Amino acid sequence: MKQLHKQSSASYHLRRDEEIPTSQPSLYSPKTLKYPSRSLPRSINYLFKEQRLLFILVGILIGSTFFILQPNLSRLGPSDPAQSSSTHSFIRSIPTVHSSSSFPKHSLSARVPAGIGRRRLRIVVTGGAGFVGSHLVDKLISRGDEVIVIDNFFTGRKDNLVHLFGNPRFELIRHDVVEPILLEVDQIYHLACPASPVHYKYNPVKTIKTNVMGTLNMLGLAKRVGARFLLTSTSEVYGDPLEHPQKETYWGNVNPIGERSCYDEGKRTAETLTMDYHRGAEVEVRIARIFNTYGPRMCLDDGRVVSNFVAQAIRKQPLSVYGDGKQTRSFQYVSDLVDGLAALMESEHVGPFNLGNPGEFTMLELAEVVKDTIDSSATIEFRPNTADDPHKRKPDISKAKELLNWEPKISLRDGLPLMVNDFRNRILNEDEGKSFN
Repeated sequence: MKQLHKQSSASYHLRRDEEIPTSQPSLYSPKTLKYPSRSLPRSINYLFKEQRLLFILVGILIGSTFFILQPNLSRLGPSDPAQSSSTHSFIRSIPTVHSSSSFPKHSLSARVPAGIGRRRLRIVVTGGAGFVGSHLVDKLISRGDEVIVIDNFFTGRKDNLVHLFGNPRFELIRHDVVEPILLEVDQIYHLACPASPVHYKYNPVKTIKTNVMGTLNMLGLAKRVGARFLLTSTSEVYGDPLEHPQKETYWGNVNPIGERSCYDEGKRTAETLTMDYHRGAEVEVRIARIFNTYGPRMCLDDGRVVSNFVAQAIRKQPLSVYGDGKQTRSFQYVSDLVDGLAALMESEHVGPFNLGNPGEFTMLELAEVVKDTIDSSATIEFRPNTADDPHKRKPDISKAKELLNWEPKISLRDGLPLMVNDFRNRILNEDEGKSFN
């Protein structure tokens, strides 16, 4: 039986071997393609599916039509009101970009071809609520720029800017420049710092922090956004000068440990920082050294000689003359200074530049001018002189005349009545408020 089973099994395997061919075909055979287009490259096949090619051609046609018609639309004038209104609606739909990085640095003061309007700038004015700052803001707004005022209102007053509160190109931020701030601007006028002896001596540490940290923060902002930076320094960097009149090349004679040092040395340090950022970080900077300035919006009792004399004369008080009254000062009207600051910012010169009126007066001569303007019967009262008070102060402005084409236009006798009118109104309102209370 076992032999029979082996034979039948052998015969079964033999038959199976005969049925299997010697050359085995491949186990996978592709199916016939149902659509012949699938044999094309995949990218072309992708375009032809679902009419994608048609949509691409339509998009190209629309884009080409737009770029062909755009120059014609921009040339349309007000003579075609229908087309002009459609063009203006299209232009208004494009967002305005204020970032200074969109424009090269040199474009800030570059000459504009005839027939093309001046580009509107976005400008920060630190200390813009103060005496000089508020007049500078008025000038910048009047020429069409956007202005952001930063002020902590230590000496600045909102009353100086209230007439601008409804202007869409004006912004006011209550902020101390000792703390950093992030803004996108084209130019920075850095005026923030108490400038009168009464105010900067009130908190000398705060004064020098404002000069150093405030200037550092504003220079850092200028570096970050590529803005042009203007520092308003002071004639106090010359101290009690041994050179007369003072040129910009004079290094000064300053007491580094005196009562006025927080302001004098603070401004000298601010100039140092400004030039270091210019040389080391290639920040565009300008430096103005401001001499005695007077005009409307000065603080009534800030300790500066012109405001002291005017306020005392209006209040029928004796005019306080410190020392023998032979110290000299030069007085410029505020509008002349503002014109000089704007000219310096728009120029290609770093500075420093003396901005002041070279007309020189002793304190006694100034008192006589104030008496002639306000009250000829006013008396003079002599008081002990203050520490480190400079004996002489007169600017040499030949550099500003030559390079900025700037010089003051308003004399003391012409400008003083304008200041007197402002002071008289404010003192009258002040007295009415006291009587009401």
